[in-house]
Amino acid sequence: MAFSINEHCVNCWACLPLCPSAAISANLDGRARFAIDLRKCTECDGAHAEPQCAAICPIEGAILDAAGAALNPPGSLTGIPPHRLAEAMAEIQAR
Repeated sequence: MAFSINEHCVNCWACLPLCPSAAISANLDGRARFAIDLRKCTECDGAHAEPQCAAICPIEGAILDAAGAALNPPGSLTGIPPHRLAEAMAEIQAR
């Protein structure tokens, strides 16, 4: 039971102060992003109804559950379905 932060993280610092188990830290291994300590992460179980890191994260797909699924999947924050977003981006780039 633990979450992870992937390479989509933009180092916004939003999640760091919200983690009730202090499991999030600046990753000092040269990848320049935050990391979640698997031994400390409780997935906010018993502390909050929803994971606080995912609730505040502004980046879709940056925080993953133990199975590797995004807690904020594509389209969840923007309200734009992934296929529609791809169409819109292609239209913008064609201009």
